[in-house]
Amino acid sequence: MLGWVLNLVYVLLIAAVSPLLIWRSVRQGKYRQGWSEKLWGRLPERTCGSGSQYRRPLIWLHAVSVGEVLQLRTIVARLKQQRPDCDLLITTTTSTGHGVAKEQFPDCTVAYFPLDFTWAVRAAVKRVQPALVVLVELELWPNFIRQAHQSGVSIVLINGRMSQSSFRGYCRIRPLMRSLLGRFEHLAVQTEEYASRLIELGASPDRVTVTGSVKFDGVNTNRHTAESDALRCALGISPDERVFIAGSTHEPEEQVALRTYSVLRREFADLRLVLVPRHAERFDEVAKLVLDHGFPLTRRSTSIDSFQSGPMHDQPDALVALLDTLGELSTCWALADVAFVGGSLTSRGGQNMIEPAGYGAAVIVGPNTHNFRDVVEGLQFHDGICVIPQAGDLTPTVRERLQNPAEAHRQGVAAQAFVMSQQGATERTMDLLIRLLPSPIQTPQRRAA
Repeated sequence: MLGWVLNLVYVLLIAAVSPLLIWRSVRQGKYRQGWSEKLWGRLPERTCGSGSQYRRPLIWLHAVSVGEVLQLRTIVARLKQQRPDCDLLITTTTSTGHGVAKEQFPDCTVAYFPLDFTWAVRAAVKRVQPALVVLVELELWPNFIRQAHQSGVSIVLINGRMSQSSFRGYCRIRPLMRSLLGRFEHLAVQTEEYASRLIELGASPDRVTVTGSVKFDGVNTNRHTAESDALRCALGISPDERVFIAGSTHEPEEQVALRTYSVLRREFADLRLVLVPRHAERFDEVAKLVLDHGFPLTRRSTSIDSFQSGPMHDQPDALVALLDTLGELSTCWALADVAFVGGSLTSRGGQNMIEPAGYGAAVIVGPNTHNFRDVVEGLQFHDGICVIPQAGDLTPTVRERLQNPAEAHRQGVAAQAFVMSQQGATERTMDLLIRLLPSPIQTPQRRAA
């Protein structure tokens, strides 16, 4: 009965937002793909191996979007190493996440996650027949969790997190949360604070483990790799230029970064700016914004030789680069001397600042970083980050780091040391996953041998 009540709620919600969905589909090209998988659960169907009843166990990993997909890189690599007998299915909710998953995991099956209708999740679980479902961070879809549990599939949460605002909301539906959390085989979370919130909502304490954040694992600390050198060349940045990157930005943070660059370029002739919007549908909008500010523009998606020129640029050598590709921000941070991490001057709650910190950049964020509160607090404790109270403080803060490169370097070294000290969550997470998986199967060839 609960499932059909939820179906009705979902239908009403979709009906309410359908004008916006249609508008974004037409204007921005979003939400056009994967409807067979989303609405009807028609994920890639598994069949037995040819000529035998041998079937490899499958691990279903779900990551909502790009950030969660990238977190899976170390986990997927270790699963392939430790359990080569298992197949891997990776699902995402967003089209950008789907594209990055296809690029990052070419030898895995990639699909869209079904919408939480009873018929869609039932069909998906039946077609996939997973041995284990792994949810990244916090994806609590009631119908899906109930269906997987009823089908005898173990469900585990990894790298779990729960913000204070989410916790307050879930407290209003505590009985439902207790029922959902009780269906998890285990809940692996990033911090003790997140663990206590899940337990208060009804999770069994003996099924909750603090593993730390896998975001710290696999973070590159080497600035000079073949990938970063190639990206520097593609963006037209010479080795002797200093780089200010504004990454994972939301509107109007690109405007703020361009104003800062307009002022500081006059003081620091060797300064370059790289903009990396958070969402792909804003790439063209940000490109136009750069040209409107009078700067020549180079886009990663086009040749470095074919850049456009905007009107009235009185500094023709001041080239702004736009990283308008998916999955390259991790590499791009290696170019940064000063790094502003977006989503922090808006109500978004901040984006991931671990990667630029890992490279030893002088990291700057705005006041709204509740999505990464524990990371920011750790970096602040080690004096490895600067939190500015408002947008107007970005220019003087960047100027200070450019005027005092030794102090900027000290901050970067402190940030990098903190990131390295937090690594190890992947190992703890893998210990948990391996225990929950069925024993390695014997193939017919092994049995014959």
